[in-house]
Order: sequence, then C-alpha cells, then structure tokens
Amino acid sequence: MKTRRRRRQRPGAKPFVLELGGFTPLTTTDWPGKLAAVAFVQGCPWHCRYCHNPELQPRGVHHGPLWPEVLAMLARRVGLLDGLVFSGGEPTLEPDLAQAVDEVRALGLKVGLHTAGIYPERLAALLPALDWVGFDLKTDAAGYDALTTRRDSAAPVRRALDHLLASGVDHEIRTTYHPSIVGDEALVAMARQLKAIGATTWVLQRWQPFDEASADLVASWHWPLPALLEQLRSDIPALTLR
Repeated sequence: MKTRRRRRQRPGAKPFVLELGGFTPLTTTDWPGKLAAVAFVQGCPWHCRYCHNPELQPRGVHHGPLWPEVLAMLARRVGLLDGLVFSGGEPTLEPDLAQAVDEVRALGLKVGLHTAGIYPERLAALLPALDWVGFDLKTDAAGYDALTTRRDSAAPVRRALDHLLASGVDHEIRTTYHPSIVGDEALVAMARQLKAIGATTWVLQRWQPFDEASADLVASWHWPLPALLEQLRSDIPALTLR
C-alpha cells in the first residue's frame, strides 16, 4: 500500500491534503488561449446524465498525484506554462482549494477554475484570486433537477452566475449541447436568462460520446438548426459553437 507523504508546511500555514482525481501536465483547450496544466479535484454532488468523469464524483478516492508533487512539477515549468486550471468533479467542493490557489499564485502562475456553480458562496470567496473561470451552465432552470439528479440544483447556479458577472473576472459561460438533453425550449430560456443577467457571450460545446452512451444518443446528435441559432443570437450575439 502506498504511504501518503506529509508535506512540509510554511510557518503558520494550515495543513491540508488536496484530493486529486487526476492531473494533465499540458493542455491548450481547458483555458482558451492559454498553455495550462489541469488539476482534477475529486468529488461532485451531481450525477449529470452525460458526465464523462463519473470516477471523479465520490470523495475519499485518490486516483491522482499528491498535491506536493503537482506543485513541484509546476515550479519546474514556470516560464513555460501560463497557469493551472482547477477542474473536477466540482473543485469548489474542496475545502482547501483557496490555499491551493494561493500556492499556485505564489509560483507566479495564473489560476483558472472550472465550475458548475454548485457552491456560489465558495465561488464568490475565490473570485478575487482567480484569473479566469469556465462556468458550465447545464440547462435552463426547469431542467436542472432532471439533468443533475439532485433537487433544487438550479437556484445556487443563478447566485453563482451573479457573483461571477459582478466580479469582472475573465470567464466563459458554456453549455454542453445535445438536442435530446438540452432541447430547443431550454436553449431559448437559457439565452433569455443570460441576457437578463447581463451576460454577453455563450459557448455551446459539442456533446461527446461516452462509454455508456446508447447508439441512438450518438446517432441523434446535431447542432441547433440555423433558425434556432438566429433566435438565440438575438439575445446573445456572441454565441459560438465549439
């Protein structure tokens, strides 16, 4: 059995162990326009129907490297990387995320965050230390509970979006799109919601097949029809497809 090594703490620093489910040393896609590494934080309370990383949902399961090992690697790549993205799972679930963010910034690297807005107050506390946020808006308010399999899951997302837009932090609001998961009415409702809260950009991400995806789900994927895209862009002109 592998023994977890203890990390020497800075004087006055609070001891912590960051639960990581994985690590990517270099990516050009997880932070648009940046060369970044990605630390995947273990744990998410939602079980979204199209989740590509279900192994990251439970807490207390360590698939990834130890946090000190990640910091050591980042220190060696200062000058090569622009920054580190904390992804998941849902990284704001991690109680010691703020301290980890501080340690990355102390290396001189920028810090990005992927979040679904599950914990709006934790996001609000982190925002002053972040350089960029990738915000996953799942669906319209009426469809959240069915997609996440959790009750009352839409309300915190709205609060988190309000915090993000008020902060002025650079961000991207994006939605994973499949017509069988996020229908036309949901897209229209989302565009109107985003316009109402002052969002000006929105990215629709192409749904990607996963191991348990049915053949019907794979075969039925398509982008929204041109007329619908035109309607969506009447509310959010800077709507892009990825």
